[in-house]
Amino acid sequence: MITHHPSDELLTAFTQGELTASLSIAVAAHNELCPVCQEKVEKLNAQHAQMLFDTDNETIDDAGNDIQESELNWMSMIDDITDDDSQSVLVPIDTKSVQLSYDNVQLPRALSNVSLKKWSKLGDVSRARLELEEEPIRSSLLDISPGGVVPLHTHKGFELTLLLDGSFEDDMGSYHAGDFIWLDKSHSHSPRTTDGCLCYAVLDDAMEFKEGFSKLFNPIGSYLY
Repeated sequence: MITHHPSDELLTAFTQGELTASLSIAVAAHNELCPVCQEKVEKLNAQHAQMLFDTDNETIDDAGNDIQESELNWMSMIDDITDDDSQSVLVPIDTKSVQLSYDNVQLPRALSNVSLKKWSKLGDVSRARLELEEEPIRSSLLDISPGGVVPLHTHKGFELTLLLDGSFEDDMGSYHAGDFIWLDKSHSHSPRTTDGCLCYAVLDDAMEFKEGFSKLFNPIGSYLY
């Protein structure tokens, strides 16, 4: 069961096209898994469309309803085309899967048309970055192997984690496929998984490790996130 969702502010920004590509992908992928947020986005889109419609009507009224007959005919032709089922063509969206340490997992449609760089492995985590140029924001797929643990860390910026498959837990709770987890420098955690999991992660700055051998990575953290 999904218990962690994007904020209403984030969903609104998504429907209005105000998010970066990496965050838009995260929200879209979450919505594929979450009927609650699907419904919210549909309502937000309907509200936005109604606002545009009302604005158009006000513009027409201000112009004194001066619509020429030719314009009406043009609008009628557009209506005829859009109402004609023969003009509708359903184009299937190809999805792709990735081979992970514990299983082969199909990606959400929102991630299927984005190129991935090569997988690299560090400890229990394998990472494939998305080929998006949005510095300082970076987005990646993370494959955490069964029994894997991510060392205790905090965040210099924000960290968005969308759990795509499997489950993990930390000191703040347990998370399952579809959960949308937004953290910042006020949070410290050490995710761990029993059976393995796949995450989509978006960060805008390095993580800061808090204990043990992993602290040695802090000086080069900007190259690792």
